[in-house]
Amino acid sequence: MSQIETQSAGRLTPDILSETEVGAGDGDNLKLVPVAESIRYRKRAQSAEKKVEALVEDLAEAKTQAAKMSEQLKGIQAEQKLMRKLAAAGALDLEAAVLIARDRIEDEPEADLDGVIEQLRKEKQYLFAGGAVTAKKTAGAKERVANSQTILDTAARRAATTGNRADLQKYLRLRRNFI
Repeated sequence: MSQIETQSAGRLTPDILSETEVGAGDGDNLKLVPVAESIRYRKRAQSAEKKVEALVEDLAEAKTQAAKMSEQLKGIQAEQKLMRKLAAAGALDLEAAVLIARDRIEDEPEADLDGVIEQLRKEKQYLFAGGAVTAKKTAGAKERVANSQTILDTAARRAATTGNRADLQKYLRLRRNFI
């Protein structure tokens, strides 16, 4: 029923009325609702729809953040596993070994961690304790011989006993570094 039909039927109401269906499919069950209340319902419904849209956007954003965080967590766990294995293998410079191993793993997606570590151990022996090559001492810090004689004393005795020019030059070269 519209306002015109209500007026023609002789039933004037103080408020302007609107039609709303109450039944689940019955066209006969009509209830008259004031227009102001209908407008309020419509506004509430529109604001609820806006809230739903905002919540859907927030949910999508939260899901993308969760996916990013999950990927970061997987990366951190993989790096921790790699660090533990490299430390167990005896890596001296753990950071360099991790960087090289991570680079090799990224190049080959199906790379085995143990295989990469073994290959790294063979190719970069200086990164690991077992294959570490120690540097020789400098001229200012010479090593001592077993019976408390310095290398300089040993070279002097050898040059004096053999009389060889090469031994003498070696002694003089060592002496020049100390004096």
